[in-house]
Amino acid sequence: MIMSEDLIARPVDPSDGIPPSRGRRALDIAGALAGLLLFSVPLVLIYLLVRLTGRGPGIFRQTRVGQGGRPFTIYKFRTMRQNVGGMKVTATSDPRVTPLGRLLRRWYLDELPQLMNVLRGDMTLVGPRPETYDLAEYYQARWRWIFDHRPGMTGMSQVRFRDSDVLPPGEEVDLAFYVERLAPAQAAVDAVYLSDPSMRATLRTLAQTIWYVLGFSVPPLRVSSDGKVTEEAPPDTAHPAEERGSAA
Repeated sequence: MIMSEDLIARPVDPSDGIPPSRGRRALDIAGALAGLLLFSVPLVLIYLLVRLTGRGPGIFRQTRVGQGGRPFTIYKFRTMRQNVGGMKVTATSDPRVTPLGRLLRRWYLDELPQLMNVLRGDMTLVGPRPETYDLAEYYQARWRWIFDHRPGMTGMSQVRFRDSDVLPPGEEVDLAFYVERLAPAQAAVDAVYLSDPSMRATLRTLAQTIWYVLGFSVPPLRVSSDGKVTEEAPPDTAHPAEERGSAA
């Protein structure tokens, strides 16, 4: 796919951003502490498995765009091979992903270390995707408002949006497509929550995340070519296993 002429890297300007409400922050702290306690044994076991099944550290660290465009270090279990070049965007069936990494990504277990990010205040439980600076620098100005908000472990675009809605059959996600089509669609879906991030909406999104991870269908949100978001009723109660792609 040929990049558009206006696909130019521009720095992300930092600001104070828009923090979660006190209620959401209290929920973040309680949820992160409960999660770290509940998953303490799986966290240790997964860490050991990652270390034993491949070279490299058990924890992947990367600088991401935080609230107000300010940098923070995100934590994940390492799911990719070390020192292997590739695209900025991690596509479906990316050869850099290890066999164990595919399993961890399938069940979102690679993201459990982000509970520490939530506890520290770098992230919130529900919010937009934590973007990499390599991709954020190419965002068009009209979509950069998304960086005002604190990124989340989960969010509406992660649970209720399907990349296949905007990705033509047989095409891979390259930089141009990600920045011009995929990121704006994700932002439009996240805007549905961010326009009114109430405790009720937050708890509903958390419940939908658990439901989705367990393999059940969540009503998807469709994004039209003009950016309008509509809800589609699910055809059944379960969704097929799918491997997710992600930013870097």
